[in-house]
Amino acid sequence: MFRRTLLVTLTVLLFATAGLAQDEGYQLPPQVLVDLLDAPLPPAVRTHPDGTWLALLERPSQPSIAELAEPELRLAGNRIKPRTNAPSRSRHATSVTLLKVDDGTERQVSGLPAAARIEHFTWSPNGEHFAFTHTAETGVELWIGSLADASAQAVTGPILNLTMRAEPRWLADSSAVVTPVLAESRGDAPLPPRVPEGPIIQENIGEKAPARTYQDLLETPHDEALFDHYFTAQMARIGRDGEVTRLGEPAVIWNAAPSPDGRYLMVETLHRPYSYLVLASRFPRRTEIWNAAGELVERLADQPLQEKVPTAFGSVPTGRRAFQWRADADATIAWAEALDGGDAGAEAEERDRIFTLAAPFNGEPVPLVTLSQRLAQIQWHDGDLALVSSWWWKTRNNRAWRVAPDHPEREREKLFDYSWEDRYNDPGNPLMETDARGRARLAVRRGSLVLIGVGASPEGDRPFLDLFDLESKETERIFHSEAPWYERPMDLLGEPEGDGLGLLLTLREAVEEPPNIYVRDPEGDRARPRQITRFPHPTPQLKGIRKEQIRYSRADGVTLTGTLYLPAGYDAERDGPLPAVLWAYPQEFKSADAAGQVTDSPHRFVRIGWWSPLLWLTQGYAVLDDPTLPIIGEGDEEPNDTYVEQLVAGAEAAIEELARRGVGDPDRMAIGGHSYGAFMTANLLAHSDLFAAGIARSGAYNRTLTPFGFQAEERTVWQAPEIYFAMSPFMHAEKVNEPILMIHGEADNNSGTFPMQSERFYNALKGLGATARLVMLPHESHGYRARESILHMLWETHRWLDTYVKERPAAEGEAKEAAR
Repeated sequence: MFRRTLLVTLTVLLFATAGLAQDEGYQLPPQVLVDLLDAPLPPAVRTHPDGTWLALLERPSQPSIAELAEPELRLAGNRIKPRTNAPSRSRHATSVTLLKVDDGTERQVSGLPAAARIEHFTWSPNGEHFAFTHTAETGVELWIGSLADASAQAVTGPILNLTMRAEPRWLADSSAVVTPVLAESRGDAPLPPRVPEGPIIQENIGEKAPARTYQDLLETPHDEALFDHYFTAQMARIGRDGEVTRLGEPAVIWNAAPSPDGRYLMVETLHRPYSYLVLASRFPRRTEIWNAAGELVERLADQPLQEKVPTAFGSVPTGRRAFQWRADADATIAWAEALDGGDAGAEAEERDRIFTLAAPFNGEPVPLVTLSQRLAQIQWHDGDLALVSSWWWKTRNNRAWRVAPDHPEREREKLFDYSWEDRYNDPGNPLMETDARGRARLAVRRGSLVLIGVGASPEGDRPFLDLFDLESKETERIFHSEAPWYERPMDLLGEPEGDGLGLLLTLREAVEEPPNIYVRDPEGDRARPRQITRFPHPTPQLKGIRKEQIRYSRADGVTLTGTLYLPAGYDAERDGPLPAVLWAYPQEFKSADAAGQVTDSPHRFVRIGWWSPLLWLTQGYAVLDDPTLPIIGEGDEEPNDTYVEQLVAGAEAAIEELARRGVGDPDRMAIGGHSYGAFMTANLLAHSDLFAAGIARSGAYNRTLTPFGFQAEERTVWQAPEIYFAMSPFMHAEKVNEPILMIHGEADNNSGTFPMQSERFYNALKGLGATARLVMLPHESHGYRARESILHMLWETHRWLDTYVKERPAAEGEAKEAAR
C-alpha cells in the first residue's frame, strides 16, 4: 500500500511540475466550451418613451486580446484610451433594430458604419429621434437617428470627450443634445520628464486620512498633467443638424445635466489640489448652474479635497453633495447635507437634511426633509409627491418617506421600513416612467405607487407588480410570476384610460426557454400573454440539463440553499455519484432568519457565460451553484468574529447534502469562486480537508494589505488584528494541502484585489511546498474580457479539475477520508 501511494504521489508531482507548468501561449479548452463561450448574447433593449417601439441593440461577444492591449491610461481610478478620449473597457453594440410592439414589425436602422461601436443610446423626449455615440478610429462621434425612416447619421466628427461621467443628454424640446467635447486648445499630451525633477513626497501632520486600497491612483506630477490634459473638456449643445455651440470654459468636467425645462445646465467640475490617496470622485469639486449660453448663474458648492472621510460604512463628505434636478419642476435643484459631520461612526439622531432651491437660485435654500439615516435617493412625481429613501448599514435598514416638494411644511409620511436582508418582505421598487420632457418620474395609477419586486419566497423568486395605495397604505397584487415560468415585469405601456393600468411589458423565461419579451393585459386574460421577441436558444447543446433548488441545514440549524445542476441524461442510480464543482460567494448577515431565506428561482433560464461554473456540466461534473455560505453576527457580534468556523460549517453541510442525494462524490469535490469567492476558496483549503482542489480567481489573500476594512468589515486592522489574521489565508498558507489554481488579471482595478495578492500568496505556497499554479492574464481587469484570455482560463480550469478532482488517485482520497 505504501509503495502504491508513493508511486501515485510521485506521478502527480511530476505531472504538476513538468507537465502543467511548461505550456506556453494561449490554449484552447474542449470545443464544446469554445462553442458555449461564442454563443450569441441577447440584445439590449431600450423602450420608446410611449412604449410603442423597442430598440434592440445587438451586442458582440468577447473582444480580442489585441483590443485590450491598445494603449491605456489609468488615472485617478479611471481607465481611458488616449486614442479615443473615452473609457477603455466599455461595452458596445454593433447594430440597432426597431421593433413595433403592437404588430412585431422590425426595421433595421440603416446608415450605420461598418463595424459600428454604439454606446449611450437614448430616445429623444418626443420619441421622434434617438441619439447614440459611435467610437471611430480617432475618437467618439455623435449620431442621431430618425424613427420615421429608421435611419441614422453622424452629426459630428470625433470631437466628444467622454472620459468622465458626463454623457450626451437630450434637451427637453428634443432639438439638441448637450455633451462634453474636446477643448479646442488642448494641444499635444505632456511628455514624461527625461530626468526626474525630484523625489515624490507626501506628508501628513497629525490628521487622520483613512482610505480603502484603491487602484489606478495618481502617483507623479506627470500623472497630474496627463489627468488635466485628457479629462479637460468643454460643454457643447449639438443640434440635430450637427450645429455645435460651445458653452462655458474648458474644465475637468465630472458631470453635467440640463434642467427639465432646458434653460439651465448643472455642471460639476474638478480642480486642484489632486490627491495620490483617493479617486477622482473625491477631488475638489465645484458645482455650478449655467444658463443656456454657458454663463455662470450661481455657484452652489466648492467642496475641498475629501481625503478625510471616515471609513465607517455610510460616511460621506461634508457640505453640499448629491446634487440633482427636481424632475417634476422646471428648474429646481436639490441636494443633501450631512448633519453628523459625515461620520457614520459618530452618535447622532439626525444624519442628513435635504434642501431645494428654485431658479434663479439666489434665494434661501428650502429644507425639504431631515433624515435619521443616510440619504439613498429621491424619486419625484409632482408637487404633492416625492419619495425620499434612506439606509443605515449597522441595522441593514431601508426606509422610504413621502414628502410634498411644494409643501415642505407638511409632515412627512413613512411608507416603508424594512431590512434589506429580509428578502421575503421586500416591498419592491417604484416603477419610474418617462414624462414628456424625458424625465423619469414615479408612476402612479389609481392613487397608488406601482411597485415591481423580486418576490422572494420559500418557493424561490416570483417577480410581482403591486399597487401601493398612498392613502390606505394597503397593497393590491396585480401580477405574480407563476411556475413553470420566471416572468419579470419591466414597464407599463401607453397612456391608461380612466382607472386602467395600460399594458404590461414583461421578460419571461423558463429553464430551457431563453428570456423573451411579452405584452399582457394585467387585468384581462392573464393566461394569454403576447410574445413580442423570439430570441433563439443560444446554447441548444445544454438542453436536458437538470436544475433543482435545494435546501439543507448547517450544523447549527441555519437553513442553507443552493441551485443544483446535473448533466443531461444523468441518472444517479445508474451512473453513481459524480465529481462536483461548488461555486460560491459568502455573504454577511445580522439575522440568522434572513440568512436562511431562499434565493434565486428554480424556473430561470440556464444561461451560461464565461464566468459560470455550469460550463463543467458538459465535462461530467455535478454543479452546486451559489450554495449559501452565510456569515452571521447577531446583536453586538460582528459576522466576521467567527468567519472561519461558519464558512467551514456551511461548506461541510453542502458536501453532505450532495453525498446524501447520491449525486456528488465527497472525495472528488472542488471549491471555487471569484473575488471574495476566491478568498473563500483559499480559506476553505487552509482550514478544512473537505475539497480535493480549489479554483481561485482574482482574489485577495492577505487582509493586512487592506488595513482600513474590506468587503463588509468596517473595523481596521488596528482595531481587530486577530480578525485580520484569522481571515487571511496567507497567514495560514502552511495548512493548504490541496492543489489550488489561482488566476488573476494583471490589470485588476478592483479595490483590495491587487495582482500582488495572488503573486505573494503563490510565492508563500511554493515556498512551503504546496501544489499550486498561478496564471496571470495580460491586460485583464477584475473581470476578464478578451476571448483568448477566457478560453485559456477555461483550459486551465478544465485540466486542473480533471487532474486533481475527476481523476483524483484513490489513495489520496483514502488519506483525506482518514483525516476527516
